[in-house]
Amino acid sequence: PCVAIRDAPRFPHRGLMIDTARHFEPVAAIRAMVDSLPYAKLNVLHWHMVDAQSFPFQSRTSPRLWEGAFSPSERYTQADVASVVEYARLRGVRVMVEFDMPGHNDAWCAGYPSICPSASCKSPLNVAANETFDRISALMHELTGGRPSSRGAPSGLFPDELLHLGGDEVNTGCWDSTPSVAGWLKEKGLTTDDGYALFVRRVGEMAVANGRRPVQWAEVFDHFKARLDPRTVVHVWKGQTNVTQVVELGYQVIRNVGYSAHSWYLDNLNINWSAVYSNDPCEGVPTAALCASVLGGHGEMWGETVDASDVEQTVWPRLAAIAEKLWSPREATTEPVAALGRLHQFRCRLLERGVRAAPVLNPSARGAPPRPGSCYGQ
Repeated sequence: PCVAIRDAPRFPHRGLMIDTARHFEPVAAIRAMVDSLPYAKLNVLHWHMVDAQSFPFQSRTSPRLWEGAFSPSERYTQADVASVVEYARLRGVRVMVEFDMPGHNDAWCAGYPSICPSASCKSPLNVAANETFDRISALMHELTGGRPSSRGAPSGLFPDELLHLGGDEVNTGCWDSTPSVAGWLKEKGLTTDDGYALFVRRVGEMAVANGRRPVQWAEVFDHFKARLDPRTVVHVWKGQTNVTQVVELGYQVIRNVGYSAHSWYLDNLNINWSAVYSNDPCEGVPTAALCASVLGGHGEMWGETVDASDVEQTVWPRLAAIAEKLWSPREATTEPVAALGRLHQFRCRLLERGVRAAPVLNPSARGAPPRPGSCYGQ
């Protein structure tokens, strides 16, 4: 008999975030993770490249930036980066890179202390120094090639349309306590909050000028609402962000709320697969028309307690629960109990393919199997 199968994703943006700043992930480990994503119909790798702890990326325009790496062997050359992006493309996975700014930036200061407020107070980046923006502008040109990508003509190290600029958890206290920055703000008639607004707006404009759509964390929207460039994608991770308000104002959203009972932050090791499955990117969004502005979401694998030794079993199989929520119709993914058999089957299939997926029923993610038995029952 003839069989017709019609299948399509609920959300176009379905991904995993990896964090190579808290622990360096070797290129081989990143490629192995990329290999596993299409098994669950995931199509985005969100690469959180740098943070306060380390700056492992090679910049040719600011070559001392990677002095902020943990060690010379824990760095990515531009050839490494290009190889990962192409490896992912061949497997149907886009790479969205993140350079978080102006906060989470201490490692930038190792090579260029002048772009930070002072030696003792390093974050956020120095809003008063032209050099700060000159180096960011040059770095952005390396990432993007200075123009939009088009079919058959990718541009820059990261050809994807989306460029993540962070913007979260910015404490402007160092600007107040550093006389040169505080004096500059006063001279311009700006508060520190105005300085934050100036910074995120300016780097967002740079992204647009380089042919990219800026992605910024929820705090940026929570601060500035409709003053953001309309091309901005708001990445919602905080439960208090009013997603309905975001989409009603015309912004698109990536949503994966963390540190909650249904967290999609995979470093929350106590959140089991069924709690993850109970989350939904359009939770609280009142209409299908507004939900259409939610692009999708990620499992976010923050790197404080993972490296190449345990990242796969921390991500899988909980990421599969997220993947099903992002692909299948909402009405088909309301009951975790109905998904349990599928998740057991999928976890066993991952093991057959060489992916180190932890037992489904673990009380804490990435734990060892509790007893002898079949993979279908653990």
